[in-house]
Amino acid sequence: MQKANKTHNNSPAPASKARKHVYTVSEITHTIKNLLEEGIGEIWVEGEISNFKAAASGHFYFSLKDQNSLIGAAMFIYANKGLKFKPEDGLQVICFGRVDVYGPSGQYKIIVERMEPKGIGSQQLAFEQLKKKLEQEGLFDHAHKRPLPLMPFSVGIVTSAKGAAVRDILQILEKGAPCVDVLIRSVRVQGEHAAGEIAAGIEELNSFGRTDLIIVSRGGGSNEDLWSFNEEIVARAIYNSRLPVISAVGHQINITLSDLAADVFVETPTAAAKIIVDKKNALVSELADSRHNLDFLINDALGDLKNRFVALRHMLKSPADRLLEKQQFLDELFSGLNYNMRHSLEMAKERSSSLFQRLGALSPLSVLSRGYSLSMLMPQETILKEVSQLKPGDRLKTVLHRGAFVSLVQEVFKEGSGTP
Repeated sequence: MQKANKTHNNSPAPASKARKHVYTVSEITHTIKNLLEEGIGEIWVEGEISNFKAAASGHFYFSLKDQNSLIGAAMFIYANKGLKFKPEDGLQVICFGRVDVYGPSGQYKIIVERMEPKGIGSQQLAFEQLKKKLEQEGLFDHAHKRPLPLMPFSVGIVTSAKGAAVRDILQILEKGAPCVDVLIRSVRVQGEHAAGEIAAGIEELNSFGRTDLIIVSRGGGSNEDLWSFNEEIVARAIYNSRLPVISAVGHQINITLSDLAADVFVETPTAAAKIIVDKKNALVSELADSRHNLDFLINDALGDLKNRFVALRHMLKSPADRLLEKQQFLDELFSGLNYNMRHSLEMAKERSSSLFQRLGALSPLSVLSRGYSLSMLMPQETILKEVSQLKPGDRLKTVLHRGAFVSLVQEVFKEGSGTP
């Protein structure tokens, strides 16, 4: 509403004088919005997050402040879904976006398109935030760590079947502990879906029921290469495992959340295999020590009995002949008992040796060395058990005792028929 200008004598204003333009509130807001967009445009802003709120819609609403000022900010779900860290009050950040005016309230704010933590990489911040969260939940507590079995005769390995890590482990076990059975659960060890596959592999080996120990492994790499082993789903799968878990991921400079959650962690896959070899060697040494101690105890006990009988003979000076007979009988008893005990120990040694040989013969590596092979359907590397899994044109990967090759299926014969 506009009033006409009046003179002191209430006479009408001159007709030639222009009327003033009266703005609506929306017009002012729109004008300010245009001025901000044209005058400022897209900018980088540094500040401290405060009043952070994650709405049910997925949008983030917060303020950025410094020592003297504060400005509202919003980061919508399309922009924040790729953040690797969790924004929180007190965090110093650098944001990229544009200044906008929210019409209903007339307030201006920054619409954030990108956000980075100041002074630390987003990936490292995400690692520290998740590490703190899991540590508070007790996933890294030493009280929860399970002891490794005295001698694991069956070991499950969660790793890539194509990587160098599994080859290193198999070579050491074949040489140092051929009695150990190995079950490989092949997974991707880096990439978008790797963490889910690793966690699923750990759960499947727990459900298998014939595994004594699990090794989670891959070779070294950059922090990005190893990031799958820093995912929450992998750390929780290790923590919830009923079987003891050895983490052998990367090298000494790369400590992952998988390392912290595992019962034992080592710097390399080779070191994980050596743990099993050392346990086998310790068990064999312990058996040898037990045999030596048993020999000593038997000889000591029999010698004590002999000395007691000799002393008794001197105490009973008659009848001397009976004492001589008893002494001779004792000598024979001592000799026979010593022989029988040594024989029993030799038999036990042969049975133990036979058991280790039989266990070695059951190893997948030993089976392959006798002329057998292992065929897998490519590219998923599913182990073949029957011809119903095949069709002409499929690609097969066949693993021999030494090396492997890829072949193409020409014909498939039904079981027992000999015809396609």
